[in-house]
Amino acid sequence: MSALLGGDLSEAGRVSGVSLTAYFLTDRARWLWRFRLDQMAADPDRVRWMVRQAVVGDQGLVVGHAGFHGPPDEVGMVEIGYAVAPGFRRQGYARPTLTELLRRAAAEPAISTVRATISPDNVASLATLVGFGFVEVGEQWDEEDGLEPIFEAPARRGPLS
Repeated sequence: MSALLGGDLSEAGRVSGVSLTAYFLTDRARWLWRFRLDQMAADPDRVRWMVRQAVVGDQGLVVGHAGFHGPPDEVGMVEIGYAVAPGFRRQGYARPTLTELLRRAAAEPAISTVRATISPDNVASLATLVGFGFVEVGEQWDEEDGLEPIFEAPARRGPLS
């Protein structure tokens, strides 16, 4: 993340072991790297919960990033976040990315609920979440997206397809 903040895509790729695209240097991505680095500096135990590259296939194709916003809270809720790079959208990559996040959540005994918030105009992501059994449980104000719905699903359930 530090290399990405410095604009050094090749060093970030070397450290991470995968080839990253310019998507990881966008202003929105840089905001995320700074935010997550600050969180990890304040609480190093958060590292294992933070964002990672979303890699698919044997060739290590990096299609975006995904992770948790932090460890589970006191009632066992964890919030997920994921983004597919523009060049890979609408090609079915969100589904395996979300599947992996849900598998990781299900493997953690402390997690009982998985939460996601999606911009109300992101129709594709809204449909993906609902397809995984997420239900709308409320709404919140987001500085970037405005009023957005909050979705939740149980962390452990039947096999994911």
